[in-house]
Amino acid sequence: MDHGDDFFGGWPAHHHPAAVQRTDEEWAQIARYLRQAAGKIGPPLPVCLPGEPRECGRSAQQHVLAWAAEIKAVAHHIIEQSAPTPEHAAFAAGTLYQRQLADLREQDTVLPVRR
Repeated sequence: MDHGDDFFGGWPAHHHPAAVQRTDEEWAQIARYLRQAAGKIGPPLPVCLPGEPRECGRSAQQHVLAWAAEIKAVAHHIIEQSAPTPEHAAFAAGTLYQRQLADLREQDTVLPVRR
């Protein structure tokens, strides 16, 4: 499983002021949700969060980033495979995606951790 170590090797001691601040448990919960979602649309992700049987040594926050990227890649692949034409795929993966992302950013709220 690619955890993005080629970039994350130097995990920062301090985060950007605009970055969302969460507890380790909140990051772990989000990572578990992402792993569950990823397993429903693509290959299963490893059980390697802190405290799990195959713990890999990376933080839950690092898993959130890596696994969210995995879901984004799987979603893009699904778009490519499902579109009737390359133009439809480009529209869904480009224009439609950007509009939906803009809507999320416009809400300017921190996405909650649901329990």
